[in-house]
Amino acid sequence: MTRTVRRADLKAVGEVRRDLREMLRHRCRTDTAEVAELLATELVTNALVHTDQGADVSLRLADSRLRVEVRDGTARRPRPYVPIADDGTHGRGLMLVQALADAWGVDPADGGKVVWFELDGGGPD
Repeated sequence: MTRTVRRADLKAVGEVRRDLREMLRHRCRTDTAEVAELLATELVTNALVHTDQGADVSLRLADSRLRVEVRDGTARRPRPYVPIADDGTHGRGLMLVQALADAWGVDPADGGKVVWFELDGGGPD
C-alpha cells in the first residue's frame, strides 16, 4: 500500500488508518493490526502537523514483519520527549512508537526524511 497525503489534510489520517485496517485484516494478527493503525496514525499526523507539508505513506508486509514508512520533505529529525503534565495529549506520538514498535527509526531521504516502524506478527489470528 502506498498513499500520498496532502499538506494539512488531517481528514486523510483517518483514511490512511482505514486503508491500513482493510489491508491487514486477513494478513496479520488483530493485535498487530491495531498497533499498526495507532502508530501509523501518529506518524502521519506528526508529518502533517510538524512539517507543514504532505507525506507519502507506504506499508510492506513480508515474512511476518510489517513495515510502515512515512516520508516528508523536511530534514529535521523528530525527537521523542516526555510531555509535561498539563500538555494534554500533545507530544506522545513518538513515545508510543518507541514503546510499541519492535523497531523504529528515522532515515534521511532526498531533502526530507522517512520515519518508519516495524512490527512482528504477520499471519492472521
